Amino acid sequence: MNNAAVPAPRTATALAARRKRIEAALQRVHAAIARLRREKIQVSVAAVARRANVSRTFLYDNPDARAAVASVMTDAGERRAGMLVEQDDEREATWRERVLNAEDALKAAHAEIHTQRVRIGGLLGQVRNLEAEWTEESIQRITTENATLKQRVWQLTADNRTLDERLKAARSNLRFQDCRVADLEARVADSGPTT
Repeated sequence: MNNAAVPAPRTATALAARRKRIEAALQRVHAAIARLRREKIQVSVAAVARRANVSRTFLYDNPDARAAVASVMTDAGERRAGMLVEQDDEREATWRERVLNAEDALKAAHAEIHTQRVRIGGLLGQVRNLEAEWTEESIQRITTENATLKQRVWQLTADNRTLDERLKAARSNLRFQDCRVADLEARVADSGPTT
C-alpha cells in the first residue's frame, strides 16, 4: 500500500508533463483572450478555443480556463448591456422628439383646417348672397344676352374668315399683276425706241 502512495518515477514524469501541457494551454487561453479583447472581437468559448488551439472540452473541464472565459464574457455582457441601455435611451429620446414634432404638426394641421373651414364658410355665404340677388327675370335676360353675344361672336368670326380669304385673294392678284407689269416693262425695254 505504501508503494501506491508514492508515485513511481515514470508516473511522476507523466504528471509533470501533463501539468506543463495544462499550464501552456492556460497561457495560450489567456493570450487568446487578450488578443480577442485588443481586436474588439466578441469573446466566446469557440473563439477562444480556436485562437488558443485548445479543445472546447478543455475550456469547460479546466476550472482556471473556464473561470477566465466566464469572467471575460461576463464583463463583455455587462458592457453590452450598458451599451444597450444607452442605445435604448437614445432611441427613446429620438422617438420622444418625433412624437413631440408630430404633435406640433398635428396641432398646426388642425389650426389650418379650422382656418380653411371658416374661409370656405365665408365664401359659401358670399355665393348664397350673390345667388339671392339674382331674380328669375334677370337670369333670363343675362342668358338671352349671352346667347346674343355668342351669335355675334360667331358672326364676327365668319366675317373675319371671309375678309381673310379676300385679303389672300387680293394679295395673289397683286402678285400676278406685278408679274404682268414686269413682263410688259421687259417687252417694252427689249423692243427699244421706235422711230
